[in-house]
Amino acid sequence: MKPKFSGHDTFALRYGWLYKAVNLLINNSKKSITSDDFVRDAIVTLGVGKNMVNAIRYWAEMTGVMTSSLVKSRSQLAVADLGRFLFEEGASKGGADPYLEKTASIWLLHYRLNASTDLLTSYRYFFNYCNFQSFEKPKLVDEIISSTISLTNMEAGKKSTVKKDVDCFLHTYSKKTRQSKAVDEDHFASPLSELGLIKEVSGGFCVSEFTERPSLPTEIFAYALCRFVGNETAESGVNTIDFDSLLSKPCSPGRIFRLSEQGLSNKLDDLASISNGKVSWTDSLGLRQIMVDSFLKKYPAQFLDDYYGDGYVY
Repeated sequence: MKPKFSGHDTFALRYGWLYKAVNLLINNSKKSITSDDFVRDAIVTLGVGKNMVNAIRYWAEMTGVMTSSLVKSRSQLAVADLGRFLFEEGASKGGADPYLEKTASIWLLHYRLNASTDLLTSYRYFFNYCNFQSFEKPKLVDEIISSTISLTNMEAGKKSTVKKDVDCFLHTYSKKTRQSKAVDEDHFASPLSELGLIKEVSGGFCVSEFTERPSLPTEIFAYALCRFVGNETAESGVNTIDFDSLLSKPCSPGRIFRLSEQGLSNKLDDLASISNGKVSWTDSLGLRQIMVDSFLKKYPAQFLDDYYGDGYVY
């Protein structure tokens, strides 16, 4: 894991950006294009500046809707399966929710944004390693800087860069409590703020509780759980995992969705029901174990097919 506290040019993720990035690449009629071509095409097609194009590319890559690879020392961009599944316009087997009208799609993007272990960002640190349920920005900045060395064996870099990354993270996820009822662009800038994971109360003081998350669909939780269990048991091949790992290990659904113990228990009960027992769990004599069917470990996207319908394949 390497630290990465820049790349977004301080622009928070906005509605429409991922859709535009995916379809710009698809309409290019090539399997992939260089990053320079993407920037040039985006400036012309989308009518935005270079800094904003860099931010669009950053969020598209970090959420996993777009991939980047080096080919002859040049960065090549391509649409990923998740990008086609959610955003491809006019596709017979894609475009499940191009305008993010379903809260489930935003939860899915939140999960994919934070379930990666290749790069450490402010938001990935917060959702995978941080236990704060209330904090001020300076405290979080200091926590990230001090923890980066132990997590990555590398320095975080300049404090000012980390602070900008934290500011961008909070603008992406938080809704400010305002006395004024006036509606402006900030109310709609980032889809991830709709999840209610972080609330900025006042003066940089934020609250983010571990709770039950009733707006999180069971199918999205199931997708995250099966991916996590598949990764955790890849070497052992077992089909079981303990409750505490699901609750608190990095990249676990409990961590990323900020679930309380009761919240995780409720989601597991719901999942046992909709999976017809293919995912089940026991709580006996203090030993809490979750069992996952081998097929679902290998094909967690089955739950996305169940939620969005058979017309959309991922």
